[in-house]
Amino acid sequence: MKLILSDRPLALPMQNESIRFVDLSQLKIANCVGCFGCWTKTPGRCVIRDDAVKVYPLIAQSETVLYVSRIRYGGYDTVMKTMIERAIPVQQAFIRVLDGETHHVQRAVAPKKATILAYGSTSPEEEKLFCRLVERNAKNMNFADYRVLFAREDEVEALAQKEVEAWQRS
Repeated sequence: MKLILSDRPLALPMQNESIRFVDLSQLKIANCVGCFGCWTKTPGRCVIRDDAVKVYPLIAQSETVLYVSRIRYGGYDTVMKTMIERAIPVQQAFIRVLDGETHHVQRAVAPKKATILAYGSTSPEEEKLFCRLVERNAKNMNFADYRVLFAREDEVEALAQKEVEAWQRS
C-alpha cells in the first residue's frame, strides 16, 4: 500500500486503489500523553480513542509514504508531529541495537520508501535542521530509503501530484 499523510487538503487525482490519502488537518488527533498504555495495557493500540487509531495502522502497513508537512522551527508542523508521536504503538517497548544505536523493535511495520515534502522553511539552516531530524527519525520510522523535498507553499500540490503520478506508473 502507498500512503499520503498531509497536514493540509490536497486535490490529487488518484486512480489507483492501493493509494490512500489522509488529510490530518481534518481529523481529531489528541497529543500523546506518554502513558505507554500502547505497550503495557493494550499492546499495539493506543488507549486514546480518536482518529489516530485509524491512521497509525496505515502507516505501519505502507511500503511507500509521502509526508506533506509545513516546517516549524526545523521540525514537522503540529498536526504531523502529533500524528508521528501517536504512531508509537507500531513499536514495541523492547530495544534493539541497530547500526550501533538503540532503537525500538518494530511491531509488524513494513520497510518504507519515504518522501517528505516540506514547505514553509525560512532559511537554509532550517532546512538543514529538518533534514537532520528526518535522518534521525528514519530508523525509528522504518525507512529503508527516504528523500526530502523542499517547496514553496504554492508548489506543494504540483509536487505531490508529480509524486503520485510516478507511483501510478510503477
